[in-house]
Amino acid sequence: MAMSVEIGGGTLSEIYQSAKKLLLRTRDGLEKLERLENAGGIDSPDLSTSVKRDISQIQSFCAEMDRLWRSVGAKSQRDLWKRKVEQIAEEAQSLKESLDKYNLRNQKRAQEARERAELLGRANGEGAHVLRIFDDEAQARASVRSSSRMLEEASATGESILRKYAEQRDWLKSAQRKGLDVLNTVGLSNSVLKLIERRNRVDQSIKYAGMILTLVIVVYLIWRWR
Repeated sequence: MAMSVEIGGGTLSEIYQSAKKLLLRTRDGLEKLERLENAGGIDSPDLSTSVKRDISQIQSFCAEMDRLWRSVGAKSQRDLWKRKVEQIAEEAQSLKESLDKYNLRNQKRAQEARERAELLGRANGEGAHVLRIFDDEAQARASVRSSSRMLEEASATGESILRKYAEQRDWLKSAQRKGLDVLNTVGLSNSVLKLIERRNRVDQSIKYAGMILTLVIVVYLIWRWR
């Protein structure tokens, strides 16, 4: 009796068989989508749309069968058809959830691809600016190294000048002592000795002024070069 119940030109059994066939096709389509995804994130919009349409059709069949099995006369047959319809509905819902998860993953991949493309575009646009920054930093490092060498050379020159002045100072002191000894020997007056000492202090002042002026000139030349 249940087999003769019809809706929309088909019996309960015919609708059930149609739903089973759609389930098989939908399951195969979903598995193919997942294989394509695992093979490298390949998307097939046409296949995805077809699977979604089949799931909607199965759910429509379930709604029709849910109304039909209630018209079956025998209680045992009603219970049997109820379980069959519920099984089909559960499988259809499971396939729908799997398809939704696939679509979410696909949307995430598409979003990540867009973000990578945007980053790449910005990187290409800013590449010249980044290179200029690197060039400026390299030039700055070279300038620092060159300045360091010049400072070392200037320091060495200053030390050499100071050593020469020190040697001259020692020589002058020695000459002064010898001169004083000679003057004391010949008995020159104290005024002459004081005049010589003043002249020596003047020479010392000129010497130190020359040293300071030399250092100032070296520092100025380094500052002007930089």
